[in-house]
Amino acid sequence: MGWSENLLFYLTFALYGIASLLYVSYLALRKPYLAQSGYWITVAAVTTNTAALVLRYLIAGYLPLTNGYEFLLAFSWGIAATYLIAERYYRIPLAGAFVVPVAWLILAYVAMLMDPVSRASRPLMPALQSNWLTYHVITAMVAYGAFAFSFGVGVMYLWKKSAIKSGRTTGIGAHLPSPERLDEIGYRLIAAVGFPLLTLCIITGAIWAEFAWGRYWAWDPKETWSAITWLIYAAYLHARHTFGWRGNRAAWMAIIGFMAVLFTFFGVNYFLTGLHAYAKS
Repeated sequence: MGWSENLLFYLTFALYGIASLLYVSYLALRKPYLAQSGYWITVAAVTTNTAALVLRYLIAGYLPLTNGYEFLLAFSWGIAATYLIAERYYRIPLAGAFVVPVAWLILAYVAMLMDPVSRASRPLMPALQSNWLTYHVITAMVAYGAFAFSFGVGVMYLWKKSAIKSGRTTGIGAHLPSPERLDEIGYRLIAAVGFPLLTLCIITGAIWAEFAWGRYWAWDPKETWSAITWLIYAAYLHARHTFGWRGNRAAWMAIIGFMAVLFTFFGVNYFLTGLHAYAKS
């Protein structure tokens, strides 16, 4: 990677870190200017994150979605961009303390643990030269962003319920939105954004696999864990509509679902073998 790519990456990393600190400070101190500053620093971080992706595209000559570094850069963008859009709609700045740090932690992994050599762009192998791969990764990126937000909302819900149960009228929990509102926001993020896009991600991935390797499904570890993740969120929606699961159960399922998302990427790509294992490619 050249100096310009490194500059944009570390600037993005730093901005997400600053935004995370501002949001966590707002969570603790409840000063509105901290949330406002966190929002605009996140906007700046998404801007430099976008610039880093565009620069990689100009240098490599293909959409930067084909190796571990590129997808993590896009993953952090998807989480932060989804948060900014949802924040404008739902107006719950406290969620920034639970969502933006996830984007920062992803880039912290890149900065501190990923081999710098593996970040470099390389000529694409024929299997990766497909528009279906682009559709597959973009839908995954946005779906994962929605799931990250629903994870943050789930944590907020459990915190709020704990505060209500204990009778606390002060502290962080007392200032979180109502449990009913948090439950509804988490549901909408999963039902309207995350789950449909994850479904499209799996479908486009299967079509890409047919073109690239001559089969739609081969139970590759990434395929298997994507299916497990899909089943968790499908169970969430089914239980909500059929059995009326809301509240604590729904919050825990949203949290477990995002844990499966993280394992689908980190666990498969860096600890298991398979066609999707970036660290071994």
